Amino acid sequence: MNVKIKDIPNNERPRERLINMGADSLSNEDLLAIILKTGTKEASAKVLATKLISQVGNIKNLIKMNYQELTNIKGIGSAKACTILAISELVKRINKEVPTINNLKITNSSLVYKYYKDILGEKLQEYFYCLYLDNNKKVISDKLLFKGTLNQSLVHPREIFKEAYLLSASTIICLHNHPSGNVIPSNDDLMVTDRLVETGNLLGIKVIDHVIISKNNYYSFYENDLIGRKNSKSII
Repeated sequence: MNVKIKDIPNNERPRERLINMGADSLSNEDLLAIILKTGTKEASAKVLATKLISQVGNIKNLIKMNYQELTNIKGIGSAKACTILAISELVKRINKEVPTINNLKITNSSLVYKYYKDILGEKLQEYFYCLYLDNNKKVISDKLLFKGTLNQSLVHPREIFKEAYLLSASTIICLHNHPSGNVIPSNDDLMVTDRLVETGNLLGIKVIDHVIISKNNYYSFYENDLIGRKNSKSII
């Protein structure tokens, strides 16, 4: 039976219970019903919330869904999907060990890992970013430059150092993810890094680290003395 929110006694409605008893007293379905605000002609917000949680299998899976997946669920239109995605992103940011990279002084490679593990840890393809730093090693900006398997034809120094000049950056930290979870550099990783370090030395904008990230671990070229090492060999 589809009981409408307006038919529920005031003191039992999700929003009123939240006000009177606190958010921690509500079920997952009640909280999601408040977020959804309204239901459809066929289902109340509470029924829709229950169906949505049942369909994704677990409330934790809701945070992994994208716009297309949400709008494919009956009763979830564009506005509701955008609201869910916005709240999911806020939850991710609130739970980050390092909440923002902008203007952060990079004192060690683990800071890079802590920020990007939540962004890249679940990705199924490789993403290549550059962090552009000022003279004090504070982040001016980060840029997603490439997607796909890392190789010399894909990662071109021109694009990386063009951004550095536009931002008046002094140094660069490169980073990318390994969806496999194995953070040991590949031969391509080594060759690409050598090429970028050599180019940076020529242009006067040094590449000071390359960090490979997975969900649970990272590998720093700087920490392993591989930055600027000539003709690096595979260490696999």
